[in-house]
Amino acid sequence: MPNLSVVIITFNEEKNIARCIDSILPIADDVVIVDSFSTDKTKEIALSKNCRFIQHEFEGYIEQKNWAITQAKFPHILSLDADEALSNELQVAISKLKDNWDADGYYFNRLTNYCGKWIKHCGWYPDQKLRLWDSRKGKWSGTNPHDKYELQSGSRQKHLPGDLFHYSFYSISQHILQIEKFSSIAAQEAVTKGKRIGIFSLLLKPIWKFFRSYLIKLGFLDGYYGFVICTLSAFSTFLRGLKIVELNKHQDSLK
Repeated sequence: MPNLSVVIITFNEEKNIARCIDSILPIADDVVIVDSFSTDKTKEIALSKNCRFIQHEFEGYIEQKNWAITQAKFPHILSLDADEALSNELQVAISKLKDNWDADGYYFNRLTNYCGKWIKHCGWYPDQKLRLWDSRKGKWSGTNPHDKYELQSGSRQKHLPGDLFHYSFYSISQHILQIEKFSSIAAQEAVTKGKRIGIFSLLLKPIWKFFRSYLIKLGFLDGYYGFVICTLSAFSTFLRGLKIVELNKHQDSLK
C-alpha cells in the first residue's frame, strides 16, 4: 500500500482525540487534524502526539471533510471522526493492505458505545462505513449533517474485518443536545431543497421509526439504553419534521 494519510476533523474533542490518534499511529504515515477553532485542549493533545494541526473555519460537515482531504500529504486516506478509534483487528487488517492494496475503497463495520454500553441492535450495528480510499476516486457528499463518502462509478470496494469503535455519547443529555442541533441543520437543508411534510407524515414517521428500531431491528435486546436510543431516534424524526413545517410556514409568510 502507498503511504497512508489519516485525516481527522475536530471541535472541542479533548475527551476523545487522544484515543483516536493512538489507535491509528501504528499504521499512519501522516496524521492531519483539521480543527474548527477548539477552545479546549484539543490542540495541545494533538500537538503532543506529533500530529499536523490546521485550523479552518467550519462551513458544514461535508465541506469541512472535503477541504481536510486537500491537506493530506498522500492521496490514500483513512478518514475518522475524533470520537472513533480502530479496534486491534481493524488496525491489523489495514496494516496488511500495505502489501496488497487492490481496491479503490474499503469499508468496515462501526460499533457504537452509548453511555458505556456497546449497542449491537437498534439498526446501529453493523453500521458499515467507507472510510479508507484513494481520494482521487471520490469525494464527500450526502446531506448535512449526515455526510458519506462516494467513490466514482465503477470503483472497486472491499470489506475489511474488524470494528471501528464509535464512542458516541457519554450521557443522554449529550444525545438530546445533538438531536436539537442536527435536526435544525437537517431541516434547513431539506427546506433549501424544497421539501415539505404533511401532518400525517409528521405523526406517522416517528411511530414507524420507533417500531422499526425497537422491534424489527431488535433494539429491545439492548435493554434500557436500547429503549432510550429508539425513543430518541423517533423524537429526532419528529423534531426534524416539525422544524421543516415551521421553516416552510415562515418562508410562505414572507411571500
